[in-house]
Amino acid sequence: MELNMNNKTIAAISTAQGEGGIGVIRISGENAIQIADKVFKSVNNKKLCDLKGYSAAFGHIVKDEETIDECVATVFRAPRSYTGEDVAELSCHGGLFVTREVLRAVLDSGAVSAQAGEFTKRAFLNGKIDLTEAEAVIDIISAKSKTAARAALSAKKGALWNRIEKIKNKLVTTAAHLSAWVDYPEEDIEDVTEVELSAIFCEVSEEINSLLKTYDKGQTIKEGIDTVIAGKPNAGKSTLMNLLSGHNRSIVTEIPGTTRDIVEETVLVGDVVLRLSDTAGLRNTEDTVEKIGVDLAKNRLKNCGLVLAVFDSSKELDENDRQLIEDIKDVQTIAIINKDDLDSNIDEQYITDRIKRVIKLSAKTGEGFEQLEKMIVEIAGTDSFNPSEGILANERQRQAALNAKNSIDEAREALNMGMTFDAVEVALEDAIAYILELTGERVSEVVVDNVFHNFCVGK
Repeated sequence: MELNMNNKTIAAISTAQGEGGIGVIRISGENAIQIADKVFKSVNNKKLCDLKGYSAAFGHIVKDEETIDECVATVFRAPRSYTGEDVAELSCHGGLFVTREVLRAVLDSGAVSAQAGEFTKRAFLNGKIDLTEAEAVIDIISAKSKTAARAALSAKKGALWNRIEKIKNKLVTTAAHLSAWVDYPEEDIEDVTEVELSAIFCEVSEEINSLLKTYDKGQTIKEGIDTVIAGKPNAGKSTLMNLLSGHNRSIVTEIPGTTRDIVEETVLVGDVVLRLSDTAGLRNTEDTVEKIGVDLAKNRLKNCGLVLAVFDSSKELDENDRQLIEDIKDVQTIAIINKDDLDSNIDEQYITDRIKRVIKLSAKTGEGFEQLEKMIVEIAGTDSFNPSEGILANERQRQAALNAKNSIDEAREALNMGMTFDAVEVALEDAIAYILELTGERVSEVVVDNVFHNFCVGK
């Protein structure tokens, strides 16, 4: 399907808006360099239109004969540019006022404001990148950890595309052979057998299934683990929250029940992103406000990806501790026997018999933190993760891959039921269509617009 593209010359501020060393205004489109020439005056009076691609010039931004700022202008010629179009970039001093004034001068000279992600969208529409590589751009920008950045960069370099391309080539070759054999029986075309087709479909189904398995780990690396810190009042939950976040995020007192609401923070532990929630102490209480907090904490336990269950080693286990252990039996958990710097009175065996991962820690001093970090990395699987293999990065990609696998399984089922090769071919064509949707080779405008909706303006 051919997608429409706005052929107007677009412009936007491509650097973060605020005070900084430089601010870059990007212009892309058929008249990008001519528009840049209207506002840029080089020190040697040479026009940007006379420069070759990958060339730069120093000068000033001038509007109505008034100099706005010094500037380095860079020229990129189509098709060897990020968007595949003529591109000019004006690098001025950073700052809200200056960059906005330069952008205003560019817009007054004939450019129009770029929409969110429009530069990358044009790169996709001009065939510079496929849709998975385009989606990787926003993942690079929003990466919260080194592993997430590496995975996104690998996708931008085509790791996922390469993996999909191998699957697509097998399907297309098989479909072409099958179609020729069915449509031209009089020609000397090698026979297609059910055994051969079944073997190919089985192989492709396993390859797509392997790809689907990367989604959950990819989401963990990209979005982080929804983590709840739980325990009875005064077990040291808020102290642990502050240890993990590196600052006093939660109020810490000797008074039980201090935390009433859920305190949230995103932290990085051993290159694993945790979306932390410090909850109210779990206990039976008559305090109306505290009870609301306890109920919120219990609800959060049911839906989280990881529980850091905190137990006070200086005290014996009580009914609240045992109830917590019961409530989290089906949730991935690290039991933290806290206050290890104090004399121990806790029944450690009761905990270790019921929870797989148990560590001793002093949230106050930080002793034992390295072991906690090691366990979190183990749960996330980042220690064995290889981003160069290519992973499914979002739900759109996962759904397209799943639909392709289902279509292949339908083709296998048609073979097993003894249906004609025409029926098999229909399911095979559906699988190919879903693979092409994954890469963006066959995709609707609605899908493309949705992909670029969350991009920042200027990228």
